[in-house]
Amino acid sequence: MTSDSLPRPPSPALGWVLLMPAGLGMLISLLLPTVQTIRLSLESGGSLTPRKYVGLDNYAQLTGAGEVWAALGFSLSLVLMPLLVALVAGPLLAVALDRAGTWPRRAGLVVLSLAPVVFSPTAVAVSWLYGLRPGESGLVTLATALRDPATAPSGLRLIVAAATFGVVCALAVMAFLPALRGGAVTRSMIVVGVVVALATLAAGLQTFTLSALLTGGARPGGAQTLAGMQYAHAFVQGRPGMGAAVATLTGIVLGVLGLVAAVVVVAAGVRLWVAQGDESGSEEAYEPAYEPVKAAAAGQTAPGQTVPGQTAPGWTAPGQGGASQAGPAAGGHEFGPGAPRGGVAYGAAMPVPGTEQPVPYEAHPGATGAPGSGGPTGGGLAGGGAAGGGPVGGGPGSGGRGASVAGRAAGIAALVAYAAVALVLTWPWLAALTRPSSSPGGLAVHVNTWAPAVIGAVVSVGVAYLGALGIGALRPLGRRSEWLLLPFAPWLFVGVGPLGVAGWTDMRNLGLIDTFVALVPPVLVSVPCLFLLTLLCRGLAERSGGDFAGGVVRPSLPMAGILVLVVTLLNGQDLLWPLLVAHDPGLTTAPVTQFLQLRQYGGWPSAGLSTPLPVVLVALLAAGAAQVLYLHRLALRAGAPGSGSRNPAPAA
Repeated sequence: MTSDSLPRPPSPALGWVLLMPAGLGMLISLLLPTVQTIRLSLESGGSLTPRKYVGLDNYAQLTGAGEVWAALGFSLSLVLMPLLVALVAGPLLAVALDRAGTWPRRAGLVVLSLAPVVFSPTAVAVSWLYGLRPGESGLVTLATALRDPATAPSGLRLIVAAATFGVVCALAVMAFLPALRGGAVTRSMIVVGVVVALATLAAGLQTFTLSALLTGGARPGGAQTLAGMQYAHAFVQGRPGMGAAVATLTGIVLGVLGLVAAVVVVAAGVRLWVAQGDESGSEEAYEPAYEPVKAAAAGQTAPGQTVPGQTAPGWTAPGQGGASQAGPAAGGHEFGPGAPRGGVAYGAAMPVPGTEQPVPYEAHPGATGAPGSGGPTGGGLAGGGAAGGGPVGGGPGSGGRGASVAGRAAGIAALVAYAAVALVLTWPWLAALTRPSSSPGGLAVHVNTWAPAVIGAVVSVGVAYLGALGIGALRPLGRRSEWLLLPFAPWLFVGVGPLGVAGWTDMRNLGLIDTFVALVPPVLVSVPCLFLLTLLCRGLAERSGGDFAGGVVRPSLPMAGILVLVVTLLNGQDLLWPLLVAHDPGLTTAPVTQFLQLRQYGGWPSAGLSTPLPVVLVALLAAGAAQVLYLHRLALRAGAPGSGSRNPAPAA
């Protein structure tokens, strides 16, 4: 193979071009609304009274009475038990499934997908409120605590913990499992745990739907969240300045959480990739750490490494003759961290930690293998092949041990235990699906719910995907490219809520209130998707051998599609934004219909209105296919490639 036949990656300058839509989206839909929110917080007045500049008076009122601090504390208290679930139950179940083997792990991921797909905050609230009716019994009667203002806060905490157990545990397992496959397990698990903890706290700060439906969302000194306080001030009392002040304080805390998460992720060198086949690091036999001096004396080498006088497959040391993988580097093939302009030259040599002997970069393919495959002989370091070509360790076709009987039994038992607990805690919702309702909702309600949700997801994820390709794959700043995520970090955990006052003001000024266009979520770039896809593109680029289209774009497209599905479900279950911008009964969404029937019309809405069967079936089929065919192969590692791990998963 000559350098002319190798794929030439696009210029890093293209990375800046691909990043531009994300930058513009951030400027238009995140930065400007944030500035507008801060400006509104310095004013008094409303839609019926003239506005005037009051400086920090709104903040003085909020902090002087202690109202905002009480709401902040209560908002955080709502996620204390979910936080324990995410950081204790999630990792334990992830380890159990990882040790159980391929098929239990796949089956477990499919089962875990059920909870996020069917979770609807409005449906959960409706189902638990049935506990206030006479003659009810069982777990649902926890809702009786909501009648008394003195017991309402503790009652809401218990209901939130019970209702979110399934979805929180499922998402935590999906986050921790890749860290068990990619090597440097301890460091990777810690990084994932930090991000999961920060995300859980951020979700608590923005809790609106459950508190608004279960407690009214505006009980000063009681069960009042920050989001409920913001909504009450801005849209119930008609004081947008006060609402904007609450939103600004919330945004500051969320911004700090996002910046901390971004610094942790980037500084730790986190990357994602799609491992080849079903092999997992946990299924490989643990081996002692490689010691180059002893190994050289014994005539052994690390996978893909050479001892003096030997040459790794498909690679020739600088200065030696013959066909060489180093040739393309000299020819200008640069891709990934480490080479000029931030790439690792295709076939370049790197020293193994603890020795000065150069070995081919682990992401590189073998001499004749497809990009990222590790070559047919398994010559790549990640492929696990020995210099002679036979598979060793845990690479494809290896003879490494599989899951033990005890490990498989423990994994299955843990999955059954999770399913049993989740079933018990979601029983109020399951029982509510069969109860009679005031109105089942028509076709227009579902169109209003899901059409704007899909449009918003395609736009926000599509823009994020382009930015991720620019940062993670083309690396315009070289090995420092991930720091380009830092300007987006303040909005990593920010939802529509903190920007709702500014967003509603913009829609009113544009004359879009009570229009179908207004139902489309106003965020043009999904910052969480930008982060996740950037880490994936980075990991794939390191293993692509310079093949941008086949090694990065093709394997990352499924993840972009999966994220479109995820964001669609999140958009469809949102209550706050459509409640603000659509007052026409013909434009109500399913969550808004449930909210209005319960709070204004005194009826009992259908608990299944926000989770229609066709949508659930399509989402379940898509989620199951994604888990079986793609997500179970994800691997995550924190740290430099090849460091800190004895058993990395094979690279794609």
